[in-house]
Amino acid sequence: MDGARGAAVTAEDFGLEGPRGWAFRGIGFRAESGSLIAVEGPSGSGRTCLLLALTGRMRATEGHACVGRFRLPKQLAAVRAVSGLGPVPGVTDLDPALTVAEHLRERALLERRFGGSLRELLRPRAERRNETRLRVDAALTAAGLDLEALPKGRRTAVRDLERLEVLRLSVALALIGRPRVLGVDDTDLKLSDAERAAAWGMLTSLTDQGMTVVAVCSEAPEGAVVVRTGARSGDDRSDDGRSDDNRSDDVKETADALAEARRA
Repeated sequence: MDGARGAAVTAEDFGLEGPRGWAFRGIGFRAESGSLIAVEGPSGSGRTCLLLALTGRMRATEGHACVGRFRLPKQLAAVRAVSGLGPVPGVTDLDPALTVAEHLRERALLERRFGGSLRELLRPRAERRNETRLRVDAALTAAGLDLEALPKGRRTAVRDLERLEVLRLSVALALIGRPRVLGVDDTDLKLSDAERAAAWGMLTSLTDQGMTVVAVCSEAPEGAVVVRTGARSGDDRSDDGRSDDNRSDDVKETADALAEARRA
C-alpha cells in the first residue's frame, strides 16, 4: 500500500436520530489525513452508527462532517467512493463456508468490474489480471495476513480462522479498493492483549503510510484521535438507553439503516 493517500476527517455537532431515539449526537472532532481515529465507548452507545455515518453508509440527521473535500450528509456517495469498510457485524460479514482465496477472488472481481475507470476496463486482460494480483498481494501485506501460515493456506475456510486472522482478512478485502479512509468495527473485541497490540499495530502501520483509519473500540490506543460516543444511564438499561433484552436488535437496525442510506 505504498503511497496511500488519506483524507482529513472533521465533524461538528454531528448526530443521527433513528426510530428509537438518538444513535449518537453532539460529535465534534478534527483529524488530519493519516490519523488513527478511535471511536471509543461501550457497546450500544452508537459507535457503529457513527462509523457508518463517517464513511457515507448512514445519513446523519444533525450537524455535518467532512471527509476530505466532501461534506456529510449531503455527499454520501462521494464519501462512499473514497472509503472502505473492514469488519462491521451485520454489514460486511464474511461467509464462513467460503475460503480465503474465494473471498479475495470475489472482492477483486467486484473491484475490477465496478471500482475501475473505463480506461482500465479497456486495458488488455493480461495487464488487468496482473494489476489485480499485485493489488491483492499489496493488500494482504498491508493487513499482515500470511496465507502460507494458515492451516490450509489459501484454501482455509473463514470458519477455521482465528479472530485476529478474520480481522486481517476483512481489512485486506477493504484495502483492495484502495480507500483513502478505512472503517473498522469492534477492533479490540475478543482479542488477547497480544492480539490487541497486533491489531492496533496493523492499523497504525496503515496510518503511517498515509491512510486515515476510523476504528471502533472499547479502549483507544495511545496516540489516537479519540472520539467518545455519549451514554445515558439507567438502572437496568444499556448506555444508549435500551434494555439489555433489546441490544440483540442493534445489528439488524444497523443493517436496515445502511440499506435505507443506500437508497437515499
